[in-house]
Amino acid sequence: MISVDTNIIVRLLTGDDKPQFKRAKALFENENIIITTSVILECEWVLRYAYHFKQSEIIIAFQSLFGLSNVQLNDPVVIADAIEWQQNGMDFADAIHLAQSKDAEAFVTFDKKFIKSALKNTSVTVREP
Repeated sequence: MISVDTNIIVRLLTGDDKPQFKRAKALFENENIIITTSVILECEWVLRYAYHFKQSEIIIAFQSLFGLSNVQLNDPVVIADAIEWQQNGMDFADAIHLAQSKDAEAFVTFDKKFIKSALKNTSVTVREP
C-alpha cells in the first residue's frame, strides 16, 4: 500500500498537467492507496482556492475518489462526517477539526460562525472560551 501527496490527487482530479495526470492515474489504477486526513484537507483547500472548484464539485470528486475499491482513508468516519457537514454548509476545515474532536468534552473557538454552523449541523459541543 502506498500513501499519496496532495499534488498526486490534484493532478488526478484536475488533469491540468497531462504527463503528471497520466502518472497519477496509473497509480490509482495499479496500486492500493491510503489517503491521510491531512492530505484530504489540503486537497480541498487547493481545489477550492487554486482551481475554483465549487463545494458540490469537490464533494462529488471526493466521493468518487474515496469510493474506489483500492483507496482507503486513514480515518474514514472523520471524512464522512466532514463531507456530510460540508454539504450542510460548514467549512470543510472546520468540519475536519470538529470531526476529529468528537470525543472531547467540547471544541472551543472564537469563531462565532463556526459555532453557529456546528450547532446547526452536529451534536458536538462547540463554544467560546
